[in-house]
Amino acid sequence: MKVEASFYEKHKDKLHCFLCPHNCLIKNNEWGKCKVRIHEDGVLYTINYGEITSAALDPIEKKPLHYYKPGTYIFSVGSFGCNLTCSFCQNYTISQYKAKSTFITKDNLVNTAINMENNIGLAFTYNEPSIWYEYVYDTAKLLKESSPSYSVALISNGYISEEALKTLLPYLDAMNIDLKSYNNQYYKDICGGRVTPVLKTIELAAKSCHVEVTTLLVSGENDNLADIENIAKFISSIDANIPLHLNRYFPNYKFDKPTTDKELMFKGQEIAMKYLKRVKLGNI
Repeated sequence: MKVEASFYEKHKDKLHCFLCPHNCLIKNNEWGKCKVRIHEDGVLYTINYGEITSAALDPIEKKPLHYYKPGTYIFSVGSFGCNLTCSFCQNYTISQYKAKSTFITKDNLVNTAINMENNIGLAFTYNEPSIWYEYVYDTAKLLKESSPSYSVALISNGYISEEALKTLLPYLDAMNIDLKSYNNQYYKDICGGRVTPVLKTIELAAKSCHVEVTTLLVSGENDNLADIENIAKFISSIDANIPLHLNRYFPNYKFDKPTTDKELMFKGQEIAMKYLKRVKLGNI
């Protein structure tokens, strides 16, 4: 469903979208980098409002949120689109393409969540939820105001503007944020973004809700102990109790590099544990 987007302003004959740090200046009849926001005659629209491509009742640990209500299940939904272009993306069929979707109103989604057996709430995941912002915000707000005991979780790359994040945070209980590397060149070359905004997202979110951080260790790219140590140091400077997940990479999308070496992962965990109290290895 196409609706008017949030977080934009007119800039001469273009529209400036400031939902995320790309700060796209979009000409008429052209798209932002996320490929879901389009400028049409002075109005910015988003085309994925309420459009759901994936839905499942998942263990909370799968998000991964190992330390937020462990042993429970959360209704997880996703749409299409992303504001990064990671060459190794595990969900590229919905993040980099306009996948087949079904429109579900926010009321129907909330009603489904609260009437689902063994469900603690809603998780926005699979693709990047921040560029599904309007629907995520409306639905999260409705769920928390109508059924405050239910949880809202965001599984995000953290590439979102401070203003948009601060507007959404009052309705979030938990976030897992991808910190893909501590190296800005890696973000630029492999992911099409910058690391600084993601660091700021982690810092802001940790003041407001439960936060866990995930780093996918990609062979020959960011699978080095120095990068892992820098990530652990940064997280500990905020709170040493924030969990870090070091996940094993498998070849996918544009990358055919070999699977991450397990021994390196164990060494990385050992180094990260010097700074953090909880470091988990994933996909091993």
